Amino acid sequence: MDADVIKQKPNKIKKRTYFTYAISSAKDFTCVLPALVLLAIFTYYPIVEVIRISFTDWNLINDSYKYVGFKNWEWLFAGSGTKYLLNSLKITALYSLGEIAITLGGGLLFALLFNQITKTFSVLRAVVFMPRYVAMSSAAVVFLWILNTDNGILNYFLGTLGLGKVDWLGNKSTALISVLILTGWRAIGYGMMIYLSAMLSIPKDYYEAAALDGANSFKRFWKITIPMLSPTTLFLLVTTFISSMKVFQSVDILTDGGPYRSTEVIVFMIYKYAMQDFRMDRASVVAVFFFIILLIVTALTMKVSKKSVNYDS
Repeated sequence: MDADVIKQKPNKIKKRTYFTYAISSAKDFTCVLPALVLLAIFTYYPIVEVIRISFTDWNLINDSYKYVGFKNWEWLFAGSGTKYLLNSLKITALYSLGEIAITLGGGLLFALLFNQITKTFSVLRAVVFMPRYVAMSSAAVVFLWILNTDNGILNYFLGTLGLGKVDWLGNKSTALISVLILTGWRAIGYGMMIYLSAMLSIPKDYYEAAALDGANSFKRFWKITIPMLSPTTLFLLVTTFISSMKVFQSVDILTDGGPYRSTEVIVFMIYKYAMQDFRMDRASVVAVFFFIILLIVTALTMKVSKKSVNYDS
């Protein structure tokens, strides 16, 4: 009898362990259940609903709508919507490249310039980073005055230098640049602070060893700083890309998508179809297509960057 009891004890212990683990897992799931419910209501359900609406002819002027299959997709890729989509994709890509260059390039430059632990440089860093706290809508209103053709302060300074006035917001060749000026003013400090925090984590031993080997400042920067900052660069690249593709407020306030659709980015195009033309069906199909683009480009960026990112730091 004693031998049988001894043989049964391991099985009882295993069952008790499985039961305890199941209870623990149930408690963990209960803790995250409110977050899952909120995600389902405010994230997943809207995505499913937008996909559904893209297969209807929903116009906000009418009380009813019906399913029309792939009619909206045909309008987007083989109808009158194609040229507007291509224009918005081009404008969005140009804006995205500009914001990435400003945030990464300008942020790294300012980080190298202000990489000093002194009170003076701390104040300068705060001044550069401060625009990040200004709401985009408030900043855009201020830049409406700065970039005004007749009374703007920028054209006033150009006039003192003997240069002519520039129609910053009314000219196709300068409208997108004007939006990027506002973007750079707010974003460059953010890139600077992210790079500065990463630079402080690089071991000083690397620089000392390189200096003993005869490496000059440029070689130390190129061979040590740049590779060790690659995880930070990847983070900034992905986050800046996603935020730049979703630009809306600055375009809405400064240019309203003009002149002649020269600043009509994708998100503004969606807003225009939904809230100005009242075509929720067309706005939804553009939104779904835009969502797919973001997923694909982000996934490709992460996959390609894995080969060149160094996580040794």
